[in-house]
Parts: sequence; structure tokens; C-alpha cells
Amino acid sequence: MTKAGYMLRDKPSHYATSMVAHMMTPGVVQVPGDVSVSEAALLIDRERIPCLLVKDSDTTFGIMTSGDIVKKVVAQGLEPHDVEVRAIMSKPVHSIECDQILDDAASVMSSTGASLLIVTKQGQPVGILTARDLALAPKRCETCLPATIRVTNGDGEGAKHTATIRQLSHVGAFIESRTLLLPGTTVVLSFLLPGGDLSFSVRGTILNSSYEPDLSETGGVIGINPGVDIQFAPLPSSDESKIRAWVLQNLPRTSEPS
Repeated sequence: MTKAGYMLRDKPSHYATSMVAHMMTPGVVQVPGDVSVSEAALLIDRERIPCLLVKDSDTTFGIMTSGDIVKKVVAQGLEPHDVEVRAIMSKPVHSIECDQILDDAASVMSSTGASLLIVTKQGQPVGILTARDLALAPKRCETCLPATIRVTNGDGEGAKHTATIRQLSHVGAFIESRTLLLPGTTVVLSFLLPGGDLSFSVRGTILNSSYEPDLSETGGVIGINPGVDIQFAPLPSSDESKIRAWVLQNLPRTSEPS
């Protein structure tokens, strides 16, 4: 499956869009096919996840959801203790890489009829994306906000570096920074939202970064386009509400037909 690239260009329309990793539920619980439906139901409830990945053999996988339990067990009057998950799992399993854009996920769901995708990273399951996640995916506001970014680790905080926020939502940001920031790095992004003088220091993880050369018409390098995509850690509800409100206020208005 083709991965989406994220490069910063001169026009805002070329900035990164929200990725699958922004909206997925992290973590995938895998069970063997001979687990009972009652055990599987307890797992779904305890882990608060939308589905289980069922490994029925080395090459056969399926997905079992709460809906499968209701339709294929409860509605049929069967005893959950006596039914194995392999009997009610849905297959084939459709998947998508975590660094693809949400539009790609929507296309996969539309073409396959799947309402749920297993999210993978280099082929390994890392999360779950549902149709509901797509419906609730926040739009990013294109902006130009000065910010600082610093790398964090177990030993404390690193040095601050300047950055510019080019896209913002309450779940992530796309920034320009000439500091080398590698995917998987934990950072703190600090910025001020204009209008209400609201300051934030948000922890997040680098999902993707690219430092692409900007070429002239003759092929010469005239600069570097540093693009960094950040997924925010869960925010305090008050901060999330403030950022969400600011983004909604600054999204471009849909023009009314004349």
C-alpha cells in the first residue's frame, strides 16, 4: 500500500493533511480463533476497544466486533461460552499504514465496504480506525503561528528551537522547523493563540518529517522545505476546548452560492 509523503511547499494547499495515526485507537488485541465468545466479550469491554484481531491460523485472520456478538450469537439464541470466535469473525481483514492520509482510509472503506480498518506500521498492527473516527476527524486550520519546540527524554527537557505552525488542530500540528526531528521523538510544542492571548505547551510525538530540497527552474537548490508532523498527547479538556474553538473560528468560510 502506497505511503503518503509529507513535504512542505510554497502554497498552503500542499501542507500535510491529517493522517491515519492522528485518529486511530492505539493498540490491537489479538486472540486465537478457539477463544470463546464470552471471553472475547470480556476482553473488548475491559480494554475498551472496538474489535479483536482473530488469528485462526498462520495465514487466516479475522475481526470480531461487539456487533458480531449481538447479530451472530445473542440474536441466534446461542450460548456465548459454547461458540468460538472463529465461527463469528469477519474476513478478510482490511488494513492501512499509519502514515497514510485519512482520505486514503476513506477510499479503502468505500471500495471494500469495511467500517473498520486495522492500522499497521511497516506491516505490524498498531491500532484501529473506524468509520466513526473518520466522521469525527478534525479539520486543520492553516495558519502561521510562531512557536518553540524542544525534545524531551527521560533525563529532562532539551534546548528550545524556533518553529512555525502551518496547520493546527486539537489533535496535532504541522510545523516548519530547521531542527532535525526524527519520527518517534517526543517533543513539547509551545505557542500562543492570537485573539485571546492563550498560551499552550503541548506534548506530542513526531509522526513524520521531511527535509526536501526546494529546486529552482534550472535545477539548483535554493532552500530547504522542512516539514514536521506532530501528534499531540491527550490534552486537558480545557486546553482541548480552547484550541478546538480557535481552529473552528479560523477555518475558511464556505462561500455561499450567488
